[in-house]
Amino acid sequence: MKFVEPIRELQKISSMKKILLAQRERDYLLFVIGINSAYRISDLIRVQFHHVMDEKLKVRNHLILIEQKTKKENKVALSKGVKKAIEIYVQNHYQGNPNEFLFKSRKGTNQPIGRVQAWQIISDAAEELGLENIGTHSLRKTFGYHQIKRGTNITLLMKMFNHSSESVTLRYIGITQDDMDAAVQALDL
Repeated sequence: MKFVEPIRELQKISSMKKILLAQRERDYLLFVIGINSAYRISDLIRVQFHHVMDEKLKVRNHLILIEQKTKKENKVALSKGVKKAIEIYVQNHYQGNPNEFLFKSRKGTNQPIGRVQAWQIISDAAEELGLENIGTHSLRKTFGYHQIKRGTNITLLMKMFNHSSESVTLRYIGITQDDMDAAVQALDL
């Protein structure tokens, strides 16, 4: 079984955004929300317009979903960049039905894209960049990896991911021995 990795380089994230935006705004928004939250792809693809905007078409401050895997409510703040991407998407794609899926399938019915289609979208863009071992789970891992790199407390991240221990979270997001060595060497008191 092949394990997917986070996207560690910010430049690669920026390039992924450009590729996905050129393909379809839907694919870009899926990526942007995915790398800025701890949601699993099975939860992301089920997001509907009413989850991200109020009755006045104003983008909400939080995305609140009941996770399929845990059956728990998960409330995630939306950053300025994510809110802006949602705002543009709503302006260009909202057709008056708040129950319509954000990541709608092109099959003509109000159905979301499937997990396999989401995987294809992400992995094709990654392949175009020469990135290996990237899939839909990479979105969540990328979020965690960059949270840790920016100093987020591991216990807080562990809670966001609903993991049982810090070591599980570190292994999950791909923190390597090289990362730990670099952190120690950078301190050099």
